[in-house]
Amino acid sequence: MRSPEAADGSDRSLASTLNRVALLWLAGNGMRMTILAVPPLIPLIHQDLQMSETEVGILAGLPVVLFACAAIPGSLLIARFGAATTVVAGLLITAAGSALRGWAPNVLALYAATVVTGFGVAVMHPSMPPLARSWMPHRVGFATAVYANGLLVGEILPVLLMLPVVLPLVGGSWRLGFVFWAAPCVAVAMVILAAAPRRSALAAFPHSPSPTLPRKRGRQGWGWRGRAGIGHALHQRWWPDWRSGLMWRLGLVLGGANASYFTTNHFLPDYLGQIGRGDLVGPALVALNTAQLPGSFLLLGLAGRFERRSASYVVLGAITLMAAMGFILGNVPIIMACAGLIGVSTASILILVLALPPLLAQPEDVPRMAAGMFTISYSCAVVVPILSGVAWDLTGLPAAAFVPMAMIALLTIGLAPTLGLTSRSLVAA
Repeated sequence: MRSPEAADGSDRSLASTLNRVALLWLAGNGMRMTILAVPPLIPLIHQDLQMSETEVGILAGLPVVLFACAAIPGSLLIARFGAATTVVAGLLITAAGSALRGWAPNVLALYAATVVTGFGVAVMHPSMPPLARSWMPHRVGFATAVYANGLLVGEILPVLLMLPVVLPLVGGSWRLGFVFWAAPCVAVAMVILAAAPRRSALAAFPHSPSPTLPRKRGRQGWGWRGRAGIGHALHQRWWPDWRSGLMWRLGLVLGGANASYFTTNHFLPDYLGQIGRGDLVGPALVALNTAQLPGSFLLLGLAGRFERRSASYVVLGAITLMAAMGFILGNVPIIMACAGLIGVSTASILILVLALPPLLAQPEDVPRMAAGMFTISYSCAVVVPILSGVAWDLTGLPAAAFVPMAMIALLTIGLAPTLGLTSRSLVAA
């Protein structure tokens, strides 16, 4: 029979674990809500600000460009202030940008506010892998699946709720719609600020340096080490090692998933319209986005079993390739099924790859590896859709838009065995 002290300790441990799981999920949720609040409002914004289609395209692409460009400043912020503080700051910046979009008097002001929003999200991206390792060092894969699940739910909620629920609540105003989705980001930031583990960081990193080391400046940039807490910064180095082949391979594998997801979102609606099935645009996008959730929930239960296996990425790359070929060659039922396959494969790759920096890098190197990985991957998400549009325009064939997606899926399959996951000595078991 357990002693009262042992039972009390077990209860406290369970409560601490649940607290960290909840905080990771909420942080992931806050990374996407304000970004995906835009698509349902595009018709209203388009009409109110008299935007051209090109201006609408710029509005849609700005966040992805920021994701690529601002990940490295995020790594610097982590080195200076710590991962948890950077997440809180990112959430508040994101909320401010979203609210500012509601007061934008013209297109340029809307772009500027969108840049602020994208920057806030971008600096959060490299913060999450070190938080996963710091808060749950023995279950990094599970922690990654938790915040990635929150991220995916954060993508779906605004799409599902904006038109039927939020807009009626705010009198049909797209401006107040943006303000509405800023509020949850502020709430999540306050919860993390109040409830983040204060003394987990040093205990979670058995190989981390002494907390008494002074602040210093070297070739890698500024950093400090002070008392454990929400602002505790363990990371001295912040600039990505661009000579790291592993970082490039991880970035390209993740980039294949991001590029496939964004390419499908951008071109599948027009493609269905060109083949005379514009009535299926809504169901296809719902299939694409909701299909991300089953894989996410499955990986919550199986975390730790697949991210270390190169075969996982080969199989998921093959599914993405098969879906791209289905778009190019298939009939309407196959195209609809392939939209769901893209959702499953890209979400699964996202979750698995996000778990790798904490597993493959030393603790102090996790933020800069993650920052470099995000910069590479979101650059792919910008370049591949552009190539898709060029392929469509040059050939005059709508299906040609999915050829670049098929090619980057082949790249994922080819790179997977080179990650060395089965032979590499992982930092976190």
